Amino acid sequence: MKLEIIVLVVVALFTAIFVYQSTSGEHEWAGADDQSEKVIDELTGGTYEPWSSPLWEPPSGEIESLLFALQAAIGSLVIGYFLGYYRGLMRKKSEQRDGDWEARSDA
Repeated sequence: MKLEIIVLVVVALFTAIFVYQSTSGEHEWAGADDQSEKVIDELTGGTYEPWSSPLWEPPSGEIESLLFALQAAIGSLVIGYFLGYYRGLMRKKSEQRDGDWEARSDA
């Protein structure tokens, strides 16, 4: 029960900060890649040459977004699976401990 309350507080805090930030002024929703490119260009005067190039570039921004969302979904499924497995394991250990305690008290 304590964990659920902590999670709800964190989610509520995140939501409040997000709403405040999104309603307080003009914001550009650019990725960190774009921002870092601008900083590198400013520092090097536009003379920087990348060391490598991508093996494959998606044909459009929509496909790139789709692949990013798919990667996030797979990651969240993996994390959710392991959290659920861990919680089930802890519940099973707790039930075994309770069963052992009842068996000792009956003897």
